[in-house]
Amino acid sequence: MKEFLQSLGKKILPTLFDLIFKTLRIRIYNSDSIENGNCVLMFWHGTMLAGWYVLKNKSSYGVVSQSKDGEILSRLLSKWGYKLIRGSSSKDSKEVMIQMVEALERGYYLAITPDGPRGPAFTMKIGGLISAVRAKKPIVLCGVYYINKIVFKSWDKFELPKPFSNVIILLSSPKLIPEGLTNDEYEKIRYLLENELREIQTNAATLAHSSYKESK
Repeated sequence: MKEFLQSLGKKILPTLFDLIFKTLRIRIYNSDSIENGNCVLMFWHGTMLAGWYVLKNKSSYGVVSQSKDGEILSRLLSKWGYKLIRGSSSKDSKEVMIQMVEALERGYYLAITPDGPRGPAFTMKIGGLISAVRAKKPIVLCGVYYINKIVFKSWDKFELPKPFSNVIILLSSPKLIPEGLTNDEYEKIRYLLENELREIQTNAATLAHSSYKESK
């Protein structure tokens, strides 16, 4: 029965998520950040659905784990025009890194959840930063806030927007990181990016509350 339900979920959930997003009212701030060339787009795992949506049908690669949840996500992203890199920062890291850099060098956008696939939540792993530096492409950070949502009891407090909800997406300016960094410099930049992404997430919520009256 468990295998049947998992199989059913793989077929139904991607379509359900796609249908929900067709009803949402999405407002993107600083959209110019992704309009002047490809980049690495980073957003937290818990709010990732809207993050992925930003690059829908935009010549993009997504990094997705090999897990059962990753299979559901991969089917949704295929609907949204993504090519996929299957793997994680904890497994197959060398092979995944090669594919990430190659995708960027070929002119594709790269979307990544830097605290995925297993967390800790809101703690940035360094893979996305390294791929951007090696490919000489900028990083754009993405904060997301759903006005009406369901929050799951998962490690990342995964958020599913309710149909017809308003959504705020806030993008940072592009950040081109220089080459030739030492390990300590990489870690310092990773830490700064992590804190800025947390701040952008908070700012997206502030924008949402100032723009819309939240439903009870």
